[in-house]
Amino acid sequence: MMFFKRFLGGLLLGLLAAGVGPAAWAEHSGTGDSRSVSHRPDVTFTLRTAIADGKLVFQEEGTDIVNPDLRVPAGAVVQINLVNGDGATHDVAVPEFHAQSDEISGMNSATAIVFRATKDGTFEYYCTLPGHKAAGMVGKIIVGEAPDVVRTEAPQIAHDPYEVGEPVGARAPQHVSVDLLTTELVARLADNSTYRFWTFNNKVPGPFIRVRVGDTVTLNLSNAPDSTHIHSIDLHAVTGPGGGADVTQVAPGQSKSFTFEARHPGLFVYHCATPMVAQHITNGMYGLILVEPEGGLSSVDREFYVMQGELYTAQTHGSPGLQEFSLDNLLAENPQHMMFNGAMDALTKVYRMEANVGDTVRIFFGVGGPNLTSSFHVIGEVFDRVYDQASLTSKPLTDVQTTLVPPGGATMVEFKADYPGQYVLVDHALSRVEKGLAGILIVKGEADPTIFTSDERVQEGGGHMGH
Repeated sequence: MMFFKRFLGGLLLGLLAAGVGPAAWAEHSGTGDSRSVSHRPDVTFTLRTAIADGKLVFQEEGTDIVNPDLRVPAGAVVQINLVNGDGATHDVAVPEFHAQSDEISGMNSATAIVFRATKDGTFEYYCTLPGHKAAGMVGKIIVGEAPDVVRTEAPQIAHDPYEVGEPVGARAPQHVSVDLLTTELVARLADNSTYRFWTFNNKVPGPFIRVRVGDTVTLNLSNAPDSTHIHSIDLHAVTGPGGGADVTQVAPGQSKSFTFEARHPGLFVYHCATPMVAQHITNGMYGLILVEPEGGLSSVDREFYVMQGELYTAQTHGSPGLQEFSLDNLLAENPQHMMFNGAMDALTKVYRMEANVGDTVRIFFGVGGPNLTSSFHVIGEVFDRVYDQASLTSKPLTDVQTTLVPPGGATMVEFKADYPGQYVLVDHALSRVEKGLAGILIVKGEADPTIFTSDERVQEGGGHMGH
């Protein structure tokens, strides 16, 4: 049976390549409008199913473009060829034009749909297999003179994961001054959406603060004059009233300071602690402060700063435009958007995390929350060392697959990058990937076949979601 399917797929591809029109087989290639087509198509697209960046996708044949926009003239006869590039079962459908293909399974099997684009507008094509659309197999067909998608021009608040400050090394304790500015601004959430973030220093998460045990730290907090809310800061590294929040309730246009001794080594969350505290946190007011032990941390090749957050909006995930805060969804602990470093694509598109084969990688990871626990995992890697609950004075756990980090908590993980490829950062509560929660670490270098080998070529961007 598998041979027969592959034979039919190869025959179909041969006919398509030869330019044979769909008139003889249109009745088998879809439903509805497909049966009414009786001449050669005006425009033809060929898509191949694939896995890219941990998602199921349609890939434009011969390119790396995933889920391409298909632009066609109004009234045109459209043919979409679908080739199976991953071996799973798929189909393709354009419900607006009553077109749906047969299901195909097995590498290089193929099918097609043919329909007439009878009305202008923007419509979806997608795989109808359960869960496949949500997993990424969806694109747009733009018929006629539909306007181009307007890219939202807004400030970029996603925090660069490379900005981790300078290691303290073996220096003696000293006095350190930290200046933070609280701001409220409409900024980019994704290419087509924005949100009114509340931030420390116009970034989400806020600055990575790096000191050593025994340092005396003066924290200067200013609230921007155009803010409409009081803001404050609670640092979990502080021993004192409210972690500093009791003395830093700062009105717009004002400043307040306090000084504390960094008494405990570790990696600690800080956040705004002005009522309603959960709203201030979800809007972006969180960050990490590292208190290095005496003598500092061990030397590594790469360090990255990553924090997980949640947004609660009246609009569903993927909606365009300004996303509005929803108190009901916050209280129900039902986030519409989840992200690393402040934006849907902060660690997949905005910033490119890279390492080389042989590098030791350290990730400072925290959860701003305010509500959900993270099951932090890097697909295709095992953590050599996990400093559980960010305790830097305890013996680290070794050979860990996934580590739990609660809201308001942190961890530090380390691993050696042994093999080239793309490694996807996730919360292993994997439905959260569909709300935007994913990052990519790209490892470059020579492959060692004793570590990993396969009889299939692994495309850049390939992978899977889970083990």
